[in-house]
Amino acid sequence: MEYDVAIVGAGAAGIAAARTLVAQHRSVILLEASSRLGGRGCTIGLAGMPIDFGCGWLHSADRNPLVGIGEQAGFTIVRGTSAWTEQWRGLGFDAEEKAAAGDAWAALEQRLHDSPPASDRASDALAPAGEWNAFCRALSGYMNGADLDRLSVADFLAYDDAATEYNWRVREGYGTLLSASLPQLDLRLGTPVRGIANDGRGVRLDTGRGTVEARAAIVTISTNLLASGAIALGASANEHLHAATQLPLGLADKVFLEILAPEAFETETHLIGNPRDPNTGSYYIRPFGMPVIEAFYGGPGADMLERVGVSEAARFAIDELAALLGSEVRAKLRPLGGSQWCRTDWINGSYSHALPGHAGARAILARPIEERIFFAGEATHPTDFSTAHGAWQSGIRAANEVIDSRP
Repeated sequence: MEYDVAIVGAGAAGIAAARTLVAQHRSVILLEASSRLGGRGCTIGLAGMPIDFGCGWLHSADRNPLVGIGEQAGFTIVRGTSAWTEQWRGLGFDAEEKAAAGDAWAALEQRLHDSPPASDRASDALAPAGEWNAFCRALSGYMNGADLDRLSVADFLAYDDAATEYNWRVREGYGTLLSASLPQLDLRLGTPVRGIANDGRGVRLDTGRGTVEARAAIVTISTNLLASGAIALGASANEHLHAATQLPLGLADKVFLEILAPEAFETETHLIGNPRDPNTGSYYIRPFGMPVIEAFYGGPGADMLERVGVSEAARFAIDELAALLGSEVRAKLRPLGGSQWCRTDWINGSYSHALPGHAGARAILARPIEERIFFAGEATHPTDFSTAHGAWQSGIRAANEVIDSRP
């Protein structure tokens, strides 16, 4: 059977592309290498709770299309401000220090806007020997999944200028919302695509389960996977593969701790472990009132914890919390699990950032090849990269490109 469109990858971009094409009555096959939907949107049930191992916040929620989609499907969208910028009871980070650190980050952002370094390297705008440089590096790790040394200023500003301050959540889990959004179509899980060839009349996709023929293909895999050569695309894709190497996935990981004595912790509160350590964890306490702490690590901190494994990462989290809350807290916490996105097959990282001097790689990666092979995914969005809604919007864009090309 020949399909109108074959979509490679069942994350947010692939699901959005599928919805758009099915709504236009195109025949679609969705090929996913792993055994599940959602990609980097991954909700797992732990201790009876829906836990988001991947994306968890509806960023720029006032313009995020997944808010309306979720509400229409009956999901619970929780509005309001988060506790991310707070430090519970000022523990280890009093109001004066917090204000000074916040001012240092604001000053860095202002320098990036007003006098960006010629190198396009964000770390070159840090204050020399600045007291809060480690704090700024930690924030970059959380936001970008990468240290300021590896971050393009132009790329960072493209996101920063477009983002809004509204960050909401979905109680049932972001990954659950994404997976539930898939329309009826031919879905094949556990089916990695090894190669895509354009024969002039359509495309042939080689998989471990035979060849799939379609009039066009939309490729939504991560930049790390694309750059690895996991899918053979031929010489016509050389520019795209090079662009993918300039848009590597940063790293952001989570460790989850079950609270055995919930009354000891206030719901919806937050702590940063050590604001003077660029590898420190950011701890969200009792989200949705659940008896759990979500420990979040980004950039070099996440890389360090991936090397030592989830168990050691949980021990590190408990050590940081005990330093703030007292040693008695150790008996009130139990490791539940954690993510290791760098080691996750068929993804190999968290979300993309442009290396210094290479912000233009996003536009290159988004270009179709010979009006037959199209690309989507968060890394192809010009401003909302690193988010699920950016991936979603890119899937719609690629689907409309296919429709307009009339393959």
